[in-house]
Amino acid sequence: MNNEVLWLARLGIDAGLFTRGHASSICDGLGPKGELMDFAQELIDEGIVEDVAKLEKLGGMAALKAKSGPPLNDPFADDEPDLPPAARGANPGANAAGSQPAGLPAFAFEQLGAMDDAAVDAGMRELLRGCGKAGVSDLHLSTGARPFIRRNRDLTFLSAYTLKPEDALRLNTALLSDGQRKTYLELKDYDYALALSGTERYRVNLMFHKNGAAGSYRLVPEKIRSLSDLGFTAHLDTIKKLLSYHNGLILITGPVGSGKTTTLASMVDYLNETRTDHIITVEDPIEVVQNAKGCNVTQREVGPHTKSFFTALKGALREDPDVIVIGELRDLETIEMAISASETGHLVIGTMHTSDAATTLNRLLDVFPPGQQTQIRSSVAESLRGVVCQRLLPANSGAGLVLACEILVNNTAVGNLIKEGKSAGLRNTMETGVREGMCLMDNVVFQLQQERKISNQTALANISNRVLRAKISG
Repeated sequence: MNNEVLWLARLGIDAGLFTRGHASSICDGLGPKGELMDFAQELIDEGIVEDVAKLEKLGGMAALKAKSGPPLNDPFADDEPDLPPAARGANPGANAAGSQPAGLPAFAFEQLGAMDDAAVDAGMRELLRGCGKAGVSDLHLSTGARPFIRRNRDLTFLSAYTLKPEDALRLNTALLSDGQRKTYLELKDYDYALALSGTERYRVNLMFHKNGAAGSYRLVPEKIRSLSDLGFTAHLDTIKKLLSYHNGLILITGPVGSGKTTTLASMVDYLNETRTDHIITVEDPIEVVQNAKGCNVTQREVGPHTKSFFTALKGALREDPDVIVIGELRDLETIEMAISASETGHLVIGTMHTSDAATTLNRLLDVFPPGQQTQIRSSVAESLRGVVCQRLLPANSGAGLVLACEILVNNTAVGNLIKEGKSAGLRNTMETGVREGMCLMDNVVFQLQQERKISNQTALANISNRVLRAKISG
């Protein structure tokens, strides 16, 4: 069996995605010449794995790790010891003995019981700062789990120590004010923006689960990166054209962790530098602080400044805005108000959790009751300026991420398809709309593979077009 299959089996078993018995059964059917994609497809076809996204991610990791040889322990060996994942070498960043991984921040989690509140407070601040210096995107502190971080989309454990309920609660409430702590303990859910200094900001989500308290800390970059720096260089003219309008609706979409907030911040910064308008943002919470440049920027946070996205958006229409930025279009009222605002002389930019342009439009329109569908489709066909869907893919070098995007620009053909509810025809229209700046995710990912910026396995996991997949496989 080749190294890629061995690694995917190793990673999948350690992650609890499937059992050793499942993996052995699939491999027996494929034979010794079975390939990574065949192994993964069989897991899906047999109904063993339902979380396809997670399987695709593990497949990409397996392809990278296979370049260095097979895993230390054969996942199919009869005498394989029952070791924890960290001891098998499945995650080189994890540690089984409690030593700190090289290059990552240190914290004596096992000594929490002996620390006073001041020491925990100081330790948390240093931990977060250390994560920022190490290029970490997220820190997770959860009851019943080892502290871990996400860096370049990969998870790495910071310690072999498993947090007890009292440990996780102390860590996640150490930096809260008395009022914030009371809110968190009453509601069991709490989102807030944490600012350790003028340049050190974090988006924090606190919650409770079956084992106890848990917290996720998303690190906000100190500097707002330009659209070119983010990877939009080839599509810069198209995006700048979308941002040149003074009314209409622009949607930034993608899965969780795809960089939507960062792109949104870059767009606002571009408008701030190139226009002299009033920009109102509604966020939950405020992540990137936008200082006034050419524009006056008013930033509002759901909770401290307004009751909801809908109430803030309703109020914004009376506050003389030119541009309205909505952190997330998540319900019928907010979407309806956003469409209305885009029709009344405002440029509205919002984000949604969707994977491509067609899905975005379906999600946007299907929240409305059947009786409103005709009217809403007509409104969106007129007001929509464009949709930017994005993903972050692991770079071929194994370090860093690469941006892949799909861009829909509204034109007469697109508008007619929206009015008629024929979203299935959008793909063909986008393929013929290259001159207008449109591009399909499949084609962009294929181009990244051809430029050797991403691996073949990563490309195959993110392309659905059979012709392009055949070109890569062949």
